[in-house]
Amino acid sequence: MKKLALNDEILLRIDKPARYLGNEINAVIKDPEKVDVRFCMCFPDVYEIGMSHLGIQILYDMFNQREDVWCERVYSPWTDLDQIMREQNIPLFALESQDPVKNFDFLGITLQYEMCYTNILQILDLSGIPLSAAERTWEDPVVIGGGPCAVNPEPLAEFFDLFYIGEGETSYFALIDAYKEVRRKNGSRQEFLERAAEIPGIYVPSFYEISYHEDGTIASMEPVNSHAPQKVEKQVVTDLSHTFYPQKPLVPFIKVTQDRVVLEIQRGCIRGCRFCQAGMLYRPTRERSLEMLEEAALEMLKSTGHEEISLSSLSSSDYSRLQELVTFLIDTFGNKGVNISLPSLRIDAFSLDVMSKVQDVRKSSLTFAPEAGSQRLRDVINKGLTEEVILEGAGQAFEGGWNKVKLYFMLGLPTETEEDQKGIAHLAEKIARRYYEIPKDQRNGKCQITVSTSFFVPKPFTPFQWARMCTREEFLEKAHTVNMEIKEQLNRKSIKYNWHEADVTVLEGIFARGDRKVSRALRLAYEKGCLFDSWTEHFHNELWMEAFQEAGIDPSFYTTRHRSTDEIFPWDFIDIGVTKNFLLKEWERAHEETVTPNCLAQCQGCGAARYHTGVCPGSGSRSQKQDCAGTQSVQEVQQGGNEA
Repeated sequence: MKKLALNDEILLRIDKPARYLGNEINAVIKDPEKVDVRFCMCFPDVYEIGMSHLGIQILYDMFNQREDVWCERVYSPWTDLDQIMREQNIPLFALESQDPVKNFDFLGITLQYEMCYTNILQILDLSGIPLSAAERTWEDPVVIGGGPCAVNPEPLAEFFDLFYIGEGETSYFALIDAYKEVRRKNGSRQEFLERAAEIPGIYVPSFYEISYHEDGTIASMEPVNSHAPQKVEKQVVTDLSHTFYPQKPLVPFIKVTQDRVVLEIQRGCIRGCRFCQAGMLYRPTRERSLEMLEEAALEMLKSTGHEEISLSSLSSSDYSRLQELVTFLIDTFGNKGVNISLPSLRIDAFSLDVMSKVQDVRKSSLTFAPEAGSQRLRDVINKGLTEEVILEGAGQAFEGGWNKVKLYFMLGLPTETEEDQKGIAHLAEKIARRYYEIPKDQRNGKCQITVSTSFFVPKPFTPFQWARMCTREEFLEKAHTVNMEIKEQLNRKSIKYNWHEADVTVLEGIFARGDRKVSRALRLAYEKGCLFDSWTEHFHNELWMEAFQEAGIDPSFYTTRHRSTDEIFPWDFIDIGVTKNFLLKEWERAHEETVTPNCLAQCQGCGAARYHTGVCPGSGSRSQKQDCAGTQSVQEVQQGGNEA
């Protein structure tokens, strides 16, 4: 039996000690003497959040299929254990072996949310790994970051040796093989970084030099090592039906955020919402085959004992074989007490019919995401939803027995006016009114509408990456306008209103579009005690403002400043497939309030076609490469379009 890194006395003093014990069902245990590479996979947040992340489950299974690699896990210790580890000099350890993270070959950190950035420094600090990559030697792991936030790695560039740009199933094995070869030849760490820089999708920040204009904007970013490419190309899995997917996912001993089997049915989205980073990053849309999903569902439910399976994607309604998949799951598991969860559905007759088959209508709530209160603003953001469609969907849901509705909106969108803000309250009122049009004896109790607004953050690689962001005060004023307008509505007692924290949103915006200079503030904030910033009770905005001031950084430079269309962004060295020309065209169409058809209705030539293979759903016999080329020639698409 392995020796735990924490003794009984410590385990009795901390909250939820099972976070740190390991030995979960389906955890992989190997002999460290019989592997060549030890890889520690990190989610920089508390265990319950990290264990719910599908990406780590996929990579954990993928790495451990190699006999020469042992992949383990680590999560951010909660504040109670963090304090004890510092007081008693206990090094951060991996769950499977309980060995110090510092002894591993790789530390891979997933970057899912900007508000976890101080937790990354906590992981390095508690592990005894130098915070700055420039100070590390072969005595330290190679620290590599990946995930959606890696598409703007610059605020974290100082702290990482490498970044992986794109989907992890493609280039990681080449990276591990390069590492093994360099170590076998007693090569230097620099030699390994040079080998890594030649692997598609790998970015080595120390190999690039940035110069700035007097106004603080970037003048140029150039490679200073011959092994580093001018552009780093996002990696994409072209065939999702024949790639890695965990048949035996890890099962936690305590309740976690997503305590269920997750079945990813597709990647990407055809919709093209202009605020949505995921919709651009994960282009093109790729489906998993029905046969693969049926087999995976059977194996995962058998190997975990979970009683719920969730179908995951950005827009599940667009999966071409959704009806068949749901029918299979109902027929196979419906009489075995297995619940089926269907997030990310568009509320239409088809989706409501599917949901009515798998949900207890009287207990569940429906989620609509109109995002904006007026039709004009929905056209600006290219939401593709009319008020008529929203009300029709709500009406069908109410007639089907639902009485609880959640409505999600954003405040602070480009071109937003006070009328757009008030439109949120008016739309909620119209939906409530639609419910009370149903005869009283046919209603399912009182109508419950929950309106939630988040504050808009312009993200890299979206048409809104040029947009100005609101100040904290502007955000709160907008929320106040919505709140007051809701109180004026006839059915106000049926409507509840929530809004996101403005301070947190502003900080998220700084790091979303930040450059290398903001890393100074990040380090200072961590040293002042900032940690778990995504948790309201642990967020200290005053410490962050002190850090920015001491670092000589004006937060408004990264948030409220207007950006010209010819400005060089910190992330422009990355090629995600979607071209900057396309994003700029969509930025212009937003100001024209012009809707762009979805990818299946009409290809717009975004550039992502280079990744396509096979037949495009809904396009007949034409290949996806032809479908998505738009005005570009197939040759241009294969070469990466006319601008990366």
